[in-house]
Amino acid sequence: MNPSGNDRLYRYLFEGIGVRGALVHLDAAWQAVLERHPYPAAVIPHLGEMSAAVLLLSATLKLKGALILQAQGPGPVTALIAQATHDRHFRSLARWSYEPEEEETLTEVTGDGHLVLTIDPIEGKRYQGVVGLEGERLQDAIEHYFEHSEQLPTMIRLAADTQRAVGLLIQILPSELRTEDDWARISLLTSSVRREELLGLSPKELLRRLYHEEDIRLFDPEPVAFRCTCSRERVGASLVALGQSELKIMLAATGNIETTCEFCNRMYKFDAVDVEQMFRLNKPSHAAPLSPQ
Repeated sequence: MNPSGNDRLYRYLFEGIGVRGALVHLDAAWQAVLERHPYPAAVIPHLGEMSAAVLLLSATLKLKGALILQAQGPGPVTALIAQATHDRHFRSLARWSYEPEEEETLTEVTGDGHLVLTIDPIEGKRYQGVVGLEGERLQDAIEHYFEHSEQLPTMIRLAADTQRAVGLLIQILPSELRTEDDWARISLLTSSVRREELLGLSPKELLRRLYHEEDIRLFDPEPVAFRCTCSRERVGASLVALGQSELKIMLAATGNIETTCEFCNRMYKFDAVDVEQMFRLNKPSHAAPLSPQ
């Protein structure tokens, strides 16, 4: 099984009926995520689905910036976090307190939690929507979010294993004319896709198998890559938010402050001179960050 997805996002449009779609295949980019941490086997499919989903959702936005998707709760997996930017770069991570049982659903591994979707544009205000985690899988929770928070009919199908992560999305274009029968037909076709087809077919084979009788315009694929947005400057700004007295205590204990990015596992080290310079360059902020730098 070796579908030629090669880390690409494919957009497509159902001509004349006001429905758009997107398909993402993650191969090497997904492996780059798994190389950063020794994730438990039961966590990997959920994190892979989260990684594919955030890229699909970011493809529905026209603004420049980042989209952050989080599932969090009191279960053994306390958080699944993924971020994608408008240029198709993504990063993702999972936090867990203990290893969940294999084959557990998303709501079983997270507990009675929430799905949080945050749009963080380069220009303009940050927007955040929160809904309860509904259904057994991430795709159920996302569809619930769009139904109740955006009132925008959306269907998403996700699959992931240790080799690849794949996602498929269809969504109504609000400004386009269509009939209820059009959306019902496309939804029925999309819902027929099986996990083994998502993971085992190439993008064009998959679209042909699902929509061979539909008039589809397929756009040129866009490359997707794992890329962390952390930097020494951003990490330093986060440390400044802790306050000068707190950092002095940390320096007195070890002589250095070491911090590691949870997403890419890169370590940053700061000494007393670095800390003094950081406070000259950054003004402390009391706002807690949404997710790790």
